[in-house]
Amino acid sequence: MREKPTVLFVDDEPHVLIGLRRILATRCGHWDFRFLSDPRRALELVLGGEVDVVVTDIRMPDMDGFALLRAIRSNEATQDMPVTFLTGCLEDDVKRRALDQGATDLLNKPIVPEELVARIASMLRLHHYQNQLKGVNLSLEEKVRARTEELDRARLDIIWRLAKAGEYKDEETGGHVVRVGCYCRLLAEQIGMNRTFAEAIFLTSPLHDIGKIGVSDAILLKPDKLTAEEHKAMEAHCEIGARILTEEAWGMKPFLQWRDQTKGLGDMGSQHLFLSMAGDIARAHHERWNGSGYPNQLQGDQIPLAARMVALADMFDALGSDRPYRQGYPHEKVMDIIRCEAQADAFDPMVYTAFQAISERMRQVREDIADDAAHPGGNGASFR
Repeated sequence: MREKPTVLFVDDEPHVLIGLRRILATRCGHWDFRFLSDPRRALELVLGGEVDVVVTDIRMPDMDGFALLRAIRSNEATQDMPVTFLTGCLEDDVKRRALDQGATDLLNKPIVPEELVARIASMLRLHHYQNQLKGVNLSLEEKVRARTEELDRARLDIIWRLAKAGEYKDEETGGHVVRVGCYCRLLAEQIGMNRTFAEAIFLTSPLHDIGKIGVSDAILLKPDKLTAEEHKAMEAHCEIGARILTEEAWGMKPFLQWRDQTKGLGDMGSQHLFLSMAGDIARAHHERWNGSGYPNQLQGDQIPLAARMVALADMFDALGSDRPYRQGYPHEKVMDIIRCEAQADAFDPMVYTAFQAISERMRQVREDIADDAAHPGGNGASFR
């Protein structure tokens, strides 16, 4: 509220405004007053933020008091502004309509000066308390927003670190898992998936190889071709990752009970979506549309959509990234290899079509998000 609060009086009868000005002359040191006979001009002042409370006549030509009140209440900035009707009509229907439409109070003509001053003082106190409450609410909203952002950052940090743990022993780096997340969000948006799906796959796709932490270094870092037995052990990373992400955490039960049955743990529905998608991706990101993938030789729509998207994004990044035993392929060769795979029905045609449309944007992501400068990986396995 400004240094001195402003009270606006609206009445189409000039002698009424003159009388009000005379009644309130002694209050000019405490309050500022505006007296208008044009309700539309009055509304401009209200919407312009130049007024704290309004006292208006009801029966006016062109725009009556009810119309003025509706206009004030329909504006977000002024919807709580105290508005008192000044009327000589004592009909119960008028009073009911006034209160039903949100009038703060009613004053009857002829005006009793002491009552007018008391009502204005009451409205100004109400306005002051409303402003204080808005300030408190804004402060709380800002704190909630800041806390939410802090939790989101912490969640993203944990996801990235967990995803990197899956690549820690491998040749792949933190840049790989971040890029895969970005590719998948671009694919989701291009396909036309909703925002919830796009955000979920952005967060879950970096976890696709978390199961590699359960694979022997001798297999994971072997520079030569794997034997059939070793390849079978390597394939197990898909199921290991899925179990890590989807098996019920029995050890959490005492903690949840202590926290009053998940009180304060956030949206469990969103958590279920996150873990379900993450598990699908971990288990099926090496499956192929034509059934030639692993570990379960799923084909077509048997493969979850998110896993189909990660399969292409993961291959795109792996082919174009440097490895200890080879340089990353140029973009043109990467596109040729993926085109050949698509012609052999390795990829979902819908996902491949989306990929073709955004391949340049995906290349830009790869250029923008570099691999870590140092990585403790050894001689490195090929894309498996």
